[in-house]
Amino acid sequence: MAKTRIHPTAIVAPDAKLSDGVEIGPYCIIGDNVKIGKNTTLAAHVVIEEAEIGQNCNVYPFTSIGLPPQDSRYKGEKTKVKIGDDNIIREYITIHRASVSGDGVTRIGNNNFLMAYVHIAHDCHVGNNIIMANATTLAGHVVVEDFAFIGGHVAVHQFARIGAHSMIGGFSAIPQDIPPYTTAAGERAKLYGLNTVGLKRRNFSDATISDLKKAYKILFRSKHTLKEAIDKVKHDLGQSEEVKNFIKFIEKNKRGICR
Repeated sequence: MAKTRIHPTAIVAPDAKLSDGVEIGPYCIIGDNVKIGKNTTLAAHVVIEEAEIGQNCNVYPFTSIGLPPQDSRYKGEKTKVKIGDDNIIREYITIHRASVSGDGVTRIGNNNFLMAYVHIAHDCHVGNNIIMANATTLAGHVVVEDFAFIGGHVAVHQFARIGAHSMIGGFSAIPQDIPPYTTAAGERAKLYGLNTVGLKRRNFSDATISDLKKAYKILFRSKHTLKEAIDKVKHDLGQSEEVKNFIKFIEKNKRGICR
């Protein structure tokens, strides 16, 4: 079994729990109530508080995880960050622990690639297999579903949701929800059709992609009201699981849908 290795310049709190094979680089600071899973590596100058990190993660220099949220209502309550397995967390990333207005946890799933300068604010829930390019910023309570791709310098409004398998172009501002399977871009983001290339890379069948295209046209390019369009999609295309997910996401929206 691989031994835990801690550089002599690192500061590790006595109560921190480090699994086998963990490597703590120079000048890292690991606080109380921190758990780090097997074979996770922290490069130099990483700061972690109030967080659980899974196994086989790589955390690059000058990243901070689990520091207090940027929320004026937060008064030191016990909240945390939970990060899954096999994540790449590059330089200068900030991931804040939750505030008191959610479920108490900022969550990140498995197998995500977070590029340099990404910011994930309090109470965000980030799923699995997500790519977030450089300087992407998530405000508080944002939800990002599995296999989403978010381009560089994108800013996402608090409480917005980014649907599964969606793709957002760089330098976009996201004021409302982005439905799954779609592409979006712009200063106030607009939809530009399905993420067809991404769906093919994820081995979606031609029949499924065809159904999603039909649903998209009814929902966003017809003269129906949104309720009428949803009813029509349910009637005409409602058997596809992906179409059901598409409709369910839209029906759950609270901030509105980018159109």
